[in-house]
Amino acid sequence: MRHNKNFNHLGRKKAHRDALLANMTIALIMRKRIFTTLAKAKALRMYAEPLINRAKNDSMANRRLVFSYLQNKEAVTELFREVAQKIAERNGGYTRILKTGNRLGDNAKTCFIELVDYNENMLKDKAGKKEGRTRRSRRSNKAAAPAAEAAPAAETAPAAEAPAEEKAAE
Repeated sequence: MRHNKNFNHLGRKKAHRDALLANMTIALIMRKRIFTTLAKAKALRMYAEPLINRAKNDSMANRRLVFSYLQNKEAVTELFREVAQKIAERNGGYTRILKTGNRLGDNAKTCFIELVDYNENMLKDKAGKKEGRTRRSRRSNKAAAPAAEAAPAAETAPAAEAPAEEKAAE
């Protein structure tokens, strides 16, 4: 029975699934973005984010624990040196999944999974959008704004037309 086991088994036995997720985590750490299916990306996010969170506290115990999952010295070193510095102030959500459509061969849903702090394009867009945003109420200013704009326009228009009417009357 599989009562209360709420993770995707990906059609594999435990050893095969663990090897797959470990290899994908290593690739994600080393390359910062990988292309895979949506189901594998969602399973990878559940596997990788706790390991990335461990990298915030650089201790021998955490390094050994992460190494026991990944079995790759270069990936552990990269995680604790470069990645840990970028995610130091982030409280979670270290990965982002971007859907890319369906694969031609079997119509599987495909996506990119990437480390959030390494996508320079999205960081630039996010910084640019925040500067121009303001919060406005929907009700209070909409009715008052057209009336306020109409009043000054009405005052200036008759003053400009008044000399023309006087000349026409003479």
